[in-house]
Amino acid sequence: MKLDRNLRLASSILALIGFVDSLYLTIIKLTNNKALCLEGVGDCWTVNMSVYSELAGIPISVLGMGAYLLLIAILFLETKGAFWENNSPILFFGIALAGTIYSAYLTYVEIYVIKAICPFCVISAVVILALLVNSIVRLIHGNQKDIITP
Repeated sequence: MKLDRNLRLASSILALIGFVDSLYLTIIKLTNNKALCLEGVGDCWTVNMSVYSELAGIPISVLGMGAYLLLIAILFLETKGAFWENNSPILFFGIALAGTIYSAYLTYVEIYVIKAICPFCVISAVVILALLVNSIVRLIHGNQKDIITP
């Protein structure tokens, strides 16, 4: 019980960090303010202004904000009844897995296509990967609890 509460808290904090990071990238994208990119730390500007920074005209960072908000909402709803309690962990895992796969693709694009690294994108990649690992631990812990409890 305490482990699950700690994992939920960690997930909440990580998702909030991811949301703020995505919000910052969105501000950079929408304001075209190069000064917001950290000078001498990667090449945020090149990555955030590349053709790969949008999907169907929507900034990737906006999609990231939506994903992190969705994860926060799932964590909130998890305490709101049996349906959410039973289904939230697998739903959370699915979203974190999809986010990690897409983030891995974007990291590949940064390194091998754009040939520039955005430190804020790296933060998002690390956060979504940590959320995936956290969700796997929660799923395993939840399954063990079901097996142990008659």
